[in-house]
Amino acid sequence: MRRSVALRWTAGAATAITSAAIMLMLPTAQAMAADNLSLASNAGADGSSKASGTSYGNVRDASTSTYWAPNATTGYVSVKWSSATTVSSAVIKQASGGGTISAWRVLNGDSGSVLTSGSGSPSTINFTSTSLKKLTFEITGASAAPRIAEFETYSSGGSNPTTSPTASPTPSSTGGTGGTPTGAWPSSAGNVSVSGTINVSGTYDGGMKTFCCIGDGSQSESQDPMFSIANGGTLQNVIIGSPAGDGVHCEGTCTIKNVWWNDIGEDAATFKGTGGGTSYVIGGGARAGSDKTFQHNGNGTVSISGFYLSGAGKLYRACGNCSSSYQRNVKIDNVLLSDIDMVAGINTNWGDTATITRVTITNSSSPVVCGQYKGVAKGSEPTYLGEGWNNTNCKVTQSDITYK
Repeated sequence: MRRSVALRWTAGAATAITSAAIMLMLPTAQAMAADNLSLASNAGADGSSKASGTSYGNVRDASTSTYWAPNATTGYVSVKWSSATTVSSAVIKQASGGGTISAWRVLNGDSGSVLTSGSGSPSTINFTSTSLKKLTFEITGASAAPRIAEFETYSSGGSNPTTSPTASPTPSSTGGTGGTPTGAWPSSAGNVSVSGTINVSGTYDGGMKTFCCIGDGSQSESQDPMFSIANGGTLQNVIIGSPAGDGVHCEGTCTIKNVWWNDIGEDAATFKGTGGGTSYVIGGGARAGSDKTFQHNGNGTVSISGFYLSGAGKLYRACGNCSSSYQRNVKIDNVLLSDIDMVAGINTNWGDTATITRVTITNSSSPVVCGQYKGVAKGSEPTYLGEGWNNTNCKVTQSDITYK
């Protein structure tokens, strides 16, 4: 039986409180997303079409449980403002159950000019800073009607906040919330004593405190996670101490933003959702691992951006022998990796894909970038097929990788 949660704040006077009490103390999602321009009082939304039961406004309501979907496989949705607004990045969050995006564009809605475009499921999208009254996200290819839960917009730095909800880890120098990672580690704002799994729904902000400890620090897969994130939830601004048990579990789609693992332990995070959609790792970092950092057991897409990893076997691994076999996808962009063996491992026989861009590696020797495996049934071991470059499954070229 899983133990009940009891937390003890050790910074200042030690006061015992329950996890439920902590949840009541958290800021609202609206306050936490103050720098998301889509939530501004003068903002609105429109689009090309909408499927029954969906709304344009759902892409700017700070909730990943509601969404807009076109009434076909393609279409567009726009965020608009009553006065000119400077925008240089967007974050697209998809709800589970929709189609998989294969191609997209971001347009200046005032002029119709293309600001940027891409393939696959997008996450953080950066483009030249532009003053406009309307920004449009256009889906130009998809397997079915995608579900867009949130169309976040920012004036600079990806999804970097210009103010912090609790305590600041100086993201401009660490790349902690999605900027360019430098390898700098954040300072802890205090300590939280953990005696069992903390269940997260909605947004949980840790205020850059260090949460410790759970488990025994081994590679045992029977350990409980320190955090379990419900579908659509967000865990942010947390330092995870050692031992950390089985790290973080995402039960559906989730967002892990500016989370730092002092010691990876078994896995830093495991993505378990089977309803499709995209989960996001934005910023943060991890170190001192012996095997996988991010384990993908469910289906859908995991998007990793602005992340720093030092000392691990793999940044990402699509499970090759879980009880259920799925097609899994990963997007890796703007990451700094040191002392690793492999960037991503995928199962080509199940149609997995890895889209890898802007990776900097500081190994003394070159790791495998996109490792191809033959997935097998539970109880057997996957067969390694070799490294892939610029093919159907491994969407990466030599120019995407920088060695230092």
